[in-house]
Amino acid sequence: MTSVTLTRRRGRDDDFATLSREVRHAGLLDRRHAYYLVKIIANLAVFAAGWVAFVAIGDSWWQLLTAVFFAAMFAQLAFIGHDAGHKQIFRDRRTNDAVGYLHGGLVGLSYDWWVGKHTRHHANPNHEDDDPDLDIPALAFTRDQARNKRGFLRWMAKHQAALFFPLLLLEGLNLHWSSIKHVWRGDGRARGLEAGLLIAHLAAYLTAVFAVLSPLTGLAFIAVHQGLWGVYMGCSFAPNHKGMPTLPPGHRLDYLRKQVLTSRNVSGGRWVDFVLGGLNYQTEHHLFPSMPRPNLRRAQALVQGFCDRHRIDYAQCGLVRSYGYVLRHLRAVGAPLRHETEARTI
Repeated sequence: MTSVTLTRRRGRDDDFATLSREVRHAGLLDRRHAYYLVKIIANLAVFAAGWVAFVAIGDSWWQLLTAVFFAAMFAQLAFIGHDAGHKQIFRDRRTNDAVGYLHGGLVGLSYDWWVGKHTRHHANPNHEDDDPDLDIPALAFTRDQARNKRGFLRWMAKHQAALFFPLLLLEGLNLHWSSIKHVWRGDGRARGLEAGLLIAHLAAYLTAVFAVLSPLTGLAFIAVHQGLWGVYMGCSFAPNHKGMPTLPPGHRLDYLRKQVLTSRNVSGGRWVDFVLGGLNYQTEHHLFPSMPRPNLRRAQALVQGFCDRHRIDYAQCGLVRSYGYVLRHLRAVGAPLRHETEARTI
């Protein structure tokens, strides 16, 4: 389905109101305090145990295995920050923000920067002008974006499907750098708090690494940890919208169709729910951002059934296939640039 056909599809504004009543009647917007209490305590306990093991192992190349562990734990902690940013944990903003700032500090991210960016994405998913997740210099998600690339970025757009996973190795550093820039510019609501959290994180992280490990082992640990964390984060978010239809300026889709037609769910059972932090229920999450994570699984059947009855395309596939769709889309977007190069060489 192309962006052109999307502009011709109209939905009825009352469809979402009907679906919303069904969701509320099923209790799917009720808070799950016990779930999040157990989840947060378990995460923090495992995270602390990991650092105890890190010190106990000492200066050893076995620490590269702990780097893999911490990459996974950083992602799990970031997922809690994501839920707090959407007010999934508590109803009031202040308590959610307290949880969000704490978890942002633990992984070295600006919670305030992420909330602002992610809110803009939710308001305009896959919008060619307004979705910040489509504004990534190293990648092109539409052919217009690809044609407008110049120099080295144009070369990257030609080969972006092959470069996609290697580029994710840098995503962790990009998240840290974006956070630092946000706080440095003073754009956030709590600049002093976040500056203190980012400085404390960096100081504690580097002190722990280089107090225990030799310089070479420490650098290898950081490279593995930050690289794999970036891959984990990228692999958690990329399948949700990449390769789905993009929305041009002036589209006339209602809220329900705008969210459903641009989102893709990832099936696979409870292990996928855990690994992806509930983001595999992307359609339900976009329709009801404040719905607690454990309720998304129950909401999926209800939302899919509603879409089927109203003949609204509902996308869902397995985890591996979702990455295939992402890579296929990236390759298709870069194809005109490759053909252009081939034509010049003939």
